[in-house]
Amino acid sequence: MTTATPPALVRDDRDPGRWVSLGVLVLAVLLVAVDATVLGLATPFISEDLGPSGSQLLWIGDVYSFVLAGLLVSMGGLGDRIGRKRLLLAGAAAFGATSVLNAYATGPELLIAARALMGVAGATLMPSTLALIRNIFTDSRERSMAIGIWASSVSAGAAVGPLVGGVLLEHFWWGSVFLINLPVMAVLVVAGLRLLPESKDPSPGPWDLPSAALSLVGMIGTVYAIKEAAAHGWSARVAVTAVAGAAALAWFVRRQRTLASPLIDVRLFRHRGFSTAVAADLLAVLGLAGLVFFLSQFFQLVQGRSPLQAGLAELPATVGSIVTGLLAAMAVRRTSLRTVIAGGLLCMGLALALLAGLHAGTGYPLLFGALLLAGAGAGFAFATTSDMIVSLVPKEQAGAASAVSETAYELGAALGIALLGSITTGVYRGFATPDGVPAGAAATAHDSIGRAADAAAALGGPEGHALLAAARDAFATGLRYSAGIGAAVLLATAAAAWILLKDQRPDTTPDRDRAGRERG
Repeated sequence: MTTATPPALVRDDRDPGRWVSLGVLVLAVLLVAVDATVLGLATPFISEDLGPSGSQLLWIGDVYSFVLAGLLVSMGGLGDRIGRKRLLLAGAAAFGATSVLNAYATGPELLIAARALMGVAGATLMPSTLALIRNIFTDSRERSMAIGIWASSVSAGAAVGPLVGGVLLEHFWWGSVFLINLPVMAVLVVAGLRLLPESKDPSPGPWDLPSAALSLVGMIGTVYAIKEAAAHGWSARVAVTAVAGAAALAWFVRRQRTLASPLIDVRLFRHRGFSTAVAADLLAVLGLAGLVFFLSQFFQLVQGRSPLQAGLAELPATVGSIVTGLLAAMAVRRTSLRTVIAGGLLCMGLALALLAGLHAGTGYPLLFGALLLAGAGAGFAFATTSDMIVSLVPKEQAGAASAVSETAYELGAALGIALLGSITTGVYRGFATPDGVPAGAAATAHDSIGRAADAAAALGGPEGHALLAAARDAFATGLRYSAGIGAAVLLATAAAAWILLKDQRPDTTPDRDRAGRERG
């Protein structure tokens, strides 16, 4: 006797409603992408209003990614069990609520805490959207196109964020950039209730709370230790945190291998294509994130652009990423997986190599070319690796696999901000104070580029002008170092991807049944 699959769990590939569902899922991606990009534009205003230290400013930038990375696998597994639609809509509502907390934070500590809570909510969104796409689009070509659109919507959000955020910051206080999440969240929840199909693993097993705790502790502990070591050097406290984080991750992996229903089947990493795609995502984002986080500050505080002008200046990267994200599936069919992924990584590495020549007075044509090249490479690479990762697992575990993809992305972002951001900050703080600048103003200026602008404005005269010029040159020097290191990471990753993906082809990607047999 057979049991019919509930209609809500299956979408007919000929049903045009699947594309409407994709449109709703894109809203969730836009919600997260907009939030990530507007923060960079708002950073100078946050610095002026809340007065965070340089270390607190880094925490504001990366605590969201820390928590997100720590919870993505757990939330992906939870979505497989309780239903991806249910988790997505609950997470969207929570994301909107925490956006309000961020907008009205009254101090840097409160803002860091609110960003952490937003990370908890955000961890439910991205794996749910990609897992739903994996289940809605069963045809491999259509799924590749849908994932290309999904990936491009991240770039579209990156474009909308700075533009809308720039307008808001020129007329309202910095908290308004978080409140733009609310209308998108409202549309997502209302439309999602009506239009999205539910999907989940029909035989999921229990959700393992100890595994979720180990994942969170391991991710946060390890990344925190790396961040602190990069910023302040190794100490007993940092070493203990690193050991505790690594031990928690090792325990997590061991536990997954013994559970009948793990949050993620770690045997997936035995597949060379799967593990290479995950590693490529992590290292590519690591190479970009630290630089991108500070680029908005460079445009505003070093080159004197308004928030809206800074958003427009960053637009070439977004346009390039949208176009190539949509073309990635066709490019793979006409060439190969390794050509598209390695070529995308190569473009990103060359873009950062161009930015390694950055200085305070760099003209926009060089910046335009570097941003366009970086965006084009990112569109090709990330759309293709995301498709690879979710295509290599059974549909029932798409949430956990999607979470692995997003964990690599968010972990790379956190590590990039922690490592390359700390290098930028460290180089910046070493600049020589011009003659005639009081010790108090000099100490303030060395804390961050935002504080330097405030100190120079308060000081005024030739001394204030000299202090600001020195700070701007030092900040640009820090960016040059970060860009050079990021370029080396990306170029090495491109070479490794070219070698490791030699035999990987779209037509040999395991389908659901083959993946199930390999896992068994």
